[in-house]
Amino acid sequence: MADTLYDTDLIIIGGGPAGCAAARMAASVGMRSILIEPDRLCRNLYRIPALNNVLGGHTNGPELADSIVAELKSTELCRLELGRHVTELRADDDQVTVTVDTGARLTAPYAIVATGVGPLQPRDVAWITAPDGLTLPPLWQAEADEAEGRTLLVLGGDRPIGTFLRAHPATGTRLIVAYPAADAYKIEEVREDPRVTFVPVEYLTLDLTEGTSVSAEVVGQGGARQTITADAAYLSIGNAPTAPPGDLIRGTDGYCPPADQHPRVIVAGDLRSARFQRIMTAMGSGSEAALHAYYAARELLAKD
Repeated sequence: MADTLYDTDLIIIGGGPAGCAAARMAASVGMRSILIEPDRLCRNLYRIPALNNVLGGHTNGPELADSIVAELKSTELCRLELGRHVTELRADDDQVTVTVDTGARLTAPYAIVATGVGPLQPRDVAWITAPDGLTLPPLWQAEADEAEGRTLLVLGGDRPIGTFLRAHPATGTRLIVAYPAADAYKIEEVREDPRVTFVPVEYLTLDLTEGTSVSAEVVGQGGARQTITADAAYLSIGNAPTAPPGDLIRGTDGYCPPADQHPRVIVAGDLRSARFQRIMTAMGSGSEAALHAYYAARELLAKD
């Protein structure tokens, strides 16, 4: 499908499961692609110690990531641009133009944006007060050996809690999960785990000033107050979309609804919505996005 007017047939921004699946599908129908990723391919998959919702017999993230990366690196029609950041995305009537941090500009008839999401921090949610500039690691970064025998304060009830517990079934780590009412439905899968203590909160003030431990002053959902102490604090409060700057339409929640975008910009994977953030849905979305670009390009050629 090569056209000398463009640098490639398809530009893919983001090298997670959605972006990698898009590149693989594009190659299967003869489309050249350039995939731009600021980190390593499938970087977040390498941080998931246990999987229970993907096909193919993969039981952990690194195993699945290695499989995806090996397939993509053997895909001759995909050119990888790793370690590069997209600084601007522009969509015109006849092409998309993507500028990277080197200043180089790449053009194609279509672009797929699959940059996904990143972890929220305490400053991003209204129910937590924390010291200025505080950045905490997400729970999936907690190493089992370092956490063994310790008590961890987990802020938020998002699903990575279940992933951590399944990945370390014999760990002696105790989790104190402080969560707002909006997260109540998310903790059902781990509610019976004896290693977890649940603290429903209305408001929480975090203090990291005393030695190496952490403490939190909590106002419960019924108004009762208590102090929680732990050896360390981790996050499980959810994610925020990480869209590149430029011609993308963002909703009030920061996500980029596919139906609202320029016809030459296709949004795939977790960036679409908070509702479908799963590995399987991301890969299917990326594959579908590549086919969308393929058939749209064919229709343009037929009109010409």
